[in-house]
Amino acid sequence: MEERKTVQFKKEEYAMKKCIKELLGKGRVSKVIIEYTPIGEKVIISSHKPGLIIGRKGARIEELTTLLKSKFKLENPHIELDEVTEPNFDAQIMADEIALALEKLGPVKFKVIAYKALQNIIKAGALGVEIRLNGKLPGARAKSWRFAHGYLKKTGDSAKVVDRAQSRAETKPGTVGVKVSILSPYALLTDKITLNEKVIEKLKKNSESIKEKESKKLAK
Repeated sequence: MEERKTVQFKKEEYAMKKCIKELLGKGRVSKVIIEYTPIGEKVIISSHKPGLIIGRKGARIEELTTLLKSKFKLENPHIELDEVTEPNFDAQIMADEIALALEKLGPVKFKVIAYKALQNIIKAGALGVEIRLNGKLPGARAKSWRFAHGYLKKTGDSAKVVDRAQSRAETKPGTVGVKVSILSPYALLTDKITLNEKVIEKLKKNSESIKEKESKKLAK
């Protein structure tokens, strides 16, 4: 019984997040986090365009609050905005921007759109990026295209810090799936090794000691 309630609760939460993103528009929202407190529900919206989320004189916020109360029966929803200062490192924002560009320019220019996004992310300082497009690009048959650059781990602890997201572009030939993976320069990599002067000196000493031991063995 408890499992059913948990599943239903998660489904309602997912529907709520999806509804918020659809209302505010594609490309404006990165993440939606819902926290439950004794005084009400806190809805945290991450966006790199907070002005568009707020609207003129807070009209969008009021509209969103009314929707949450009427459709999802929230008693006292409190909406907070979390500004994304570096959108080039946010996988969801970049995936939505690629999807919007495909809808605007068409799937024929998918390579230009993908390479431009890739270049912007790398120029911003990302350690690695991967863009995957799946759909009718540009032929009649669906095909998968991959655009990648830099360091991007797929397994292990380092893979957990990779920001991943997906979006959809509704083009005339059909739906195009967009997947973006970004490794931010601020990500903590457990397997990263920094070679400074102390480390290099230590390696030299170890190498010299090994050579001395080998020469002594040969002398015997």
